[in-house]
Order: sequence, then structure tokens, then C-alpha cells
Amino acid sequence: MGLELVGSETIADASESPLSISGLTVSYGEKPAVFSVDVSFQPGQMTAIVGPNGAGKSTLLKAALGIIRPLSGRVTSYGRPLDEMRARIAYVPQRASVDWDFPARVLDVVMMGLYRELGLLGRMRGQHRARAMACLARVGMEGFANRQIGQLSGGQQQRVFLARALAQGADLYLLDEPFAGVDAATEKAIINVLKDLNAQGRTVIAVHHDLATVPEYFDRLFLINTTAIAEGPMAEVFTPANLQVAYGGRLALAQLGSAAAG
Repeated sequence: MGLELVGSETIADASESPLSISGLTVSYGEKPAVFSVDVSFQPGQMTAIVGPNGAGKSTLLKAALGIIRPLSGRVTSYGRPLDEMRARIAYVPQRASVDWDFPARVLDVVMMGLYRELGLLGRMRGQHRARAMACLARVGMEGFANRQIGQLSGGQQQRVFLARALAQGADLYLLDEPFAGVDAATEKAIINVLKDLNAQGRTVIAVHHDLATVPEYFDRLFLINTTAIAEGPMAEVFTPANLQVAYGGRLALAQLGSAAAG
């Protein structure tokens, strides 16, 4: 099924879109995980990428960023090849994909967000440390700067990786399941930071799995189940009909209707 345009709105032109994907296909073995996806995300918005387990949500982000190699497709950011725009993009991976046994302090992890500015062998100066500490303060982790990253709880680790993304000072923030496995306080802290970024004109795109909080947290929705199903404003896309197409028989219609109404 091709991408549905909702209402009278047109999707962002690729030259303006912070992330534009065209004809993206990714395959693990013979079965495609993502098939011929076209989507251009709107600038200055908070967009959730939603679909059932195995729908290709995380694969889409990783392929767009070049972390995994697609079979085909083109990805641009603000009209330029993505490789030319990486300084404007911050990525927060799934927490489960990170080696938390790596011997690094919390402050060291956040400083990684400054490596494009410092260079691999650059010297950390007081101003850089101050910026990193300010980012930790924004996520409520300034008191853990010298703690080993592996000694933190899951929610604390997620906050640290968000702080690393904040240190980049990016225009586009891509997050893969930022609320997975975190406590309620961390979830609230993360969404507050993301909303603050959005209020400053930054674009936020996040893979999300909790249908109950989608309308509360995000402005727009991209539904995917291997192929693109619909993209647009939350009120127009987050409907029982679209969710039924995305999830099929995996969720009861009554549950879909309740989620859409919430």
C-alpha cells in the first residue's frame, strides 16, 4: 500500500524536509523488512513512527542513517545527501543495542556528542565540559557525571544518551524507542526535553510503541508495516481505520478505537 496523503495537506518538499526517504527497501534474507518506502518528514514537528512488532520501524531509521545497508533507496536531509548533513542530525539508538560494559564515565559519553567539534584527538576545554554538564542538567543527571555508565539504571542510561544528543546541538533528532524500558519519571523527563527542543524549532522523529501516549506526545504520525501506510497530522492519521490497516488482527478493533479516542 502506498503512502496516504491526508486532508488537503501536502508532504514536505524533499528540499525542505529534514529527512526525506524515497524508494527505501531493506531485506533480511528473502523477506523485505522495509519495502519501497517513500516519506518526507515535516520540519519543526514531532513525529512518531508507529507500527506493530517487526513492521520495520527501527530498520527504517537505521537504513536512513546508513547504519545498515538498504537494497535500494535515496535519503536526503534538507535537500542534501545525508552524509553531508550529519552535523545537523543527532541519533539516540535503542538502549538494548548499546554495550553498557564499555568503561566510560557519564561525562565521557556526553562529550562524544562534541566529537565533530573537537575532533578525535581534540582537547576538552572548560567550555566543552560546561556544555556537557549543562546537557546533563537538562536531563536531571548532572550529579552522575563521574559515574561509570554501566552502573546506571536503564532510565538513567537513556537520559545520558539523550544528553549526548543534546550536546550535538542538532536540528534533527532521531530516536529509536526512547521510552522503552524506562520508568515513568524518566519518560516524563525525556518527553519534556523533546518538547522543549521542538519549541525551539528542532525536528523530532521517534520510533514509538505505546499507542496510548502517541496523541499526547506527538504532533504527527507515520504508520508503517513493512510498507508505508499513512503520514500526516495526528488527528487525521491516528484513526481506527488506519490502525487496523497497520496492525491487522494483532489488536482488537475495540482496543484500536479506545487508543484513537485517547
